[in-house]
Amino acid sequence: MRLTVEPAEAGRRLDALLAEPLGSRSRAARLIDAGAVLVDGRAEPKRYAVQAGQTIEVDDPDDAPVPLDVGAAVDYAVPYEDEHLLVVDKPAGVVVHPARGHLTGTLAQALEGTAEGGEDGWRAGLVHRLDRDTSGLLVVAKSDAIHAALKEALQAREITREYLALVEGRPPSRTGTIDAPIGRDRRVRTRMSTDTDNPRDARTHFEIAEALPAFTLLRVTLETGRTHQIRVHLQAINHPVAGDPDYGHAGLLGLERQFLHAARLAFTHPVTGAPVEVESPLPADLAAALQAARTPVL
Repeated sequence: MRLTVEPAEAGRRLDALLAEPLGSRSRAARLIDAGAVLVDGRAEPKRYAVQAGQTIEVDDPDDAPVPLDVGAAVDYAVPYEDEHLLVVDKPAGVVVHPARGHLTGTLAQALEGTAEGGEDGWRAGLVHRLDRDTSGLLVVAKSDAIHAALKEALQAREITREYLALVEGRPPSRTGTIDAPIGRDRRVRTRMSTDTDNPRDARTHFEIAEALPAFTLLRVTLETGRTHQIRVHLQAINHPVAGDPDYGHAGLLGLERQFLHAARLAFTHPVTGAPVEVESPLPADLAAALQAARTPVL
């Protein structure tokens, strides 16, 4: 595996950075200690702080390479496409990138041959990502140049990513900003948290879209893009996303996943300069849960 450190990842510990693509931090640490990880051609300790632009190579003899054309049958919609880029509407249950435990059937593999861009070929032009059980919109490049331009726009906060989230209870104000660093949880290493030894800046903005008897539908926008950011931040203010099995209460309103949907993307086209705005309606399972939430509590 070969990857390039993004500017937003600068300063992270080497083992923490590799935890997600390798499946766990312990596995990353084992490979680093075994000398199977090189940073710009040099072995570094697991506590090493990576820098933007560095190339990390992982040589794990226990893993055979996974061809990117595996999983081409993944279901997804394309609400916008031109010769330079496309916007994909990802259903819940689809993993974006290959990782340990999800080596096939990913969106990146399904996009191989359609999308391209980025120094890591296995990303298949994807500019950002969504959790497996979060549905909605992703922008995808068709070339290295467009990928670089879109990544720059994302880092400059020039791409609007708006989500719909149904949360438990009601926030005390109609709008708000949650500004709380996020990192790997101190105690439960598979979760992210504001209680962490490795905090990274994270800011989430929200406004109330609809107030319901026991729930609230929020429009949420991201200023940063940390792993599980919306879910962690809403839990931190005691309004977890409805149905969230990791950060809230599973099964609410008949949900089999968290009520979180990437509903709108807006950005300036990197070639034409024209505004691009794409919206995605709520999937059937979330629409049914919202209707159930509208029912008065007796």
